[in-house]
Amino acid sequence: MSNGKGFALRLTAFLTIAAMFCVVSWTGTHAQSNNTSGQNPNRPRRVSDAAAPAPTSSSPVPSQAPQTQPTPPPPPPLQDDEDDVVRVETDLTNLLFTAVDKNRRFVTNLQQSDIRVVEDGTPQEIFTFTRQTDLPLSLAIILDRSASQQYTLPDQKNAARTFLDSVVRSGKDEIAVISFTGTVDLEQDLTGSAARVRQAIERVEYVPPSGIVDNQQVGTPPISDTNQRLAGSTAVWDAVWLASKDVLSQSPERTRRAIILLTDGDDRDSQVKLQDAVDQAIKADVIIYSIGIGDFVNYTGIDEKALRRLSERTGGRAFFPESDADLRAAFAQIQDELRSQYLVAFSSTNKSRNGQFRQVKIEVANPELRKQNLRLTYRPGYFARSGNSPTAQRPSNAPRRP
Repeated sequence: MSNGKGFALRLTAFLTIAAMFCVVSWTGTHAQSNNTSGQNPNRPRRVSDAAAPAPTSSSPVPSQAPQTQPTPPPPPPLQDDEDDVVRVETDLTNLLFTAVDKNRRFVTNLQQSDIRVVEDGTPQEIFTFTRQTDLPLSLAIILDRSASQQYTLPDQKNAARTFLDSVVRSGKDEIAVISFTGTVDLEQDLTGSAARVRQAIERVEYVPPSGIVDNQQVGTPPISDTNQRLAGSTAVWDAVWLASKDVLSQSPERTRRAIILLTDGDDRDSQVKLQDAVDQAIKADVIIYSIGIGDFVNYTGIDEKALRRLSERTGGRAFFPESDADLRAAFAQIQDELRSQYLVAFSSTNKSRNGQFRQVKIEVANPELRKQNLRLTYRPGYFARSGNSPTAQRPSNAPRRP
């Protein structure tokens, strides 16, 4: 009996130990299964994984030997906000033009569909077409004080004052005053002050070359032979070149640039040629209005051909008044023209940047308007940009800023 009880006790102990072993074995297997189905500790974590809070435990964590983690790949480059901006580089060419009918009245109701633009024989797509009536003006008044103009200089000055009073708007437009003989003088740089412009006009005087005239010394003070020659000569194209290059090109882009040139056009001593003056005006987007003033009695002795060429190739006009009334009428027409222009902008189909001159024509496309024989006045071309867009270099023989 005692043996039976002892066997029962040993059997009970054996079963208890076996049951405990099974429980421990099941628990370890279940924990390993859960770890396999979760996050692999050797895989690089995503940002979302790193942001998740780490589990906490009140029981101490046994120390483990450090494990070598694989080097994670570099993060993707940050996206620049500018990458979302679509950049479109276009070279728009702006041209101003006026339209007059057969009675020389300005036509101010044209639409974009009424005209077309042709560059070197190829039609161009027009991006902008608008009438420009209120842009600020940047103007250079150029007065000829050479020997041939000594008697008409007072008329020039009176005309310049009239232009100042009738065209220039105080506080909005800016004016420069330039005078020339064989040299060029900047009497007044661009300014919005009408008083300063008026003072500059008053300062322009004819000074005869030094020498003995009627047993009297003329020219104060006596000047060198070189300066004496220059004082008695005329450098029209130098004055225009300098006005475009060194004066008007410094004005804001959103202005209408123009030169009012009062001269007989008899150039004798310019360092640059007429075509150089035209090219520089085109590059600076300057329109030239020439007022041909000659002999004070009959207004003759004018180089009309040269002045027409200078003006028309820059989109302006030349006037040849034969009286003081004609002179004032010329300024009135210039004023009307400056206030009655259209702006047309296009992007050339010729994308080469070769710096070459490109011929442009603005034509009337509307058949009904063609019957009216409208006359369009505009600059007949422009210079393309060069590849590297270098700063324009001054020719070695070019005049210097006065």
